[in-house]
Amino acid sequence: FWAPPRPGDRNAAPWTERRHPGVGSFFWTIHEFCRDDLLQFLFADVSDERQQYPMVVHAVMAQLRKARKLDDGAVVIEGKTIHVFDELVRFIADRLEDEETKDFWGGRAIGQGTLNAFIRRLYGAVPHLKNLIRSDVPNPAAHAIARQKQVTVVDIHNLNQRAQRFVVGVVLYRMFQTKEEAGTRLPLEFIVLDEMNKYAPREGSSPIKEILLDVAERGRSLGMILLGAEQTASEVERRIVANAAIRVVGRLDSAEAGRDEYGFLPVVQRQRATIMKPGTMIVSQPELPVPMVVEFPFPSWATRADEAPPPTVRGGTDSDPFEGMAPED
Repeated sequence: FWAPPRPGDRNAAPWTERRHPGVGSFFWTIHEFCRDDLLQFLFADVSDERQQYPMVVHAVMAQLRKARKLDDGAVVIEGKTIHVFDELVRFIADRLEDEETKDFWGGRAIGQGTLNAFIRRLYGAVPHLKNLIRSDVPNPAAHAIARQKQVTVVDIHNLNQRAQRFVVGVVLYRMFQTKEEAGTRLPLEFIVLDEMNKYAPREGSSPIKEILLDVAERGRSLGMILLGAEQTASEVERRIVANAAIRVVGRLDSAEAGRDEYGFLPVVQRQRATIMKPGTMIVSQPELPVPMVVEFPFPSWATRADEAPPPTVRGGTDSDPFEGMAPED
């Protein structure tokens, strides 16, 4: 279990309310932000293709890649040592506002209005992301999201939408990069993502949407399986919905049930979907020629911490609660 750092906590303690044991906090160092081109995920909201500031994003990322790493994860750029995110934002803004350096950092033939729009958005990200991009905490490697366990949960519910998009984008980006570099399908990785319309909406473009499209279209060959949940499939990018092999439909609004995305359901089942009770679902999958109605059972596992037995500890580390559930190869 991973949670964002609590705001204002100098030790980056996890931001949780009830559960504390077994929860680690996550953030990315300034060097990781510069080296891995994570700046693009600060602008992961769906953008109008007529806007030009994405050109500035790529120009700035090219300059940030030249940053020299320090031992604590901080960087040195053009002789300036940077430890925290707001210092980096001020440094970039200064370079884009300086007449001598703005063409080098922002790109030639870019108007001042476009540069100002980029700078405003960059400053707007500081309050929400300064706890997630930092190099002022000892041992930053302990705060990198690790995926050694069978199930990894990244909690983002305390973050605002911009920070949520950043975290989702970076996690997906790194998973996809790792799979591409490995060159093997196994072990399979399953991505469970709620509210798909926030990250891959039907209209516009964004870095997260492009990654999700890659996962939907090429993920099976790479060993990445996307499990997406959304109340209205009609608001999700068409190519992602079209590439779904298995589709599960719960209760639908009558207007939503009439959308083309539900064309795989016979008319009778579309009508039934508007009056189904909670726990009843219609499943469409390749092994059967027609969708079937199923009853989803009441969860047989604890959904709250006070319902679960005390965790067992072996070798000084928390045991994997899902160990032994997967069949051996």
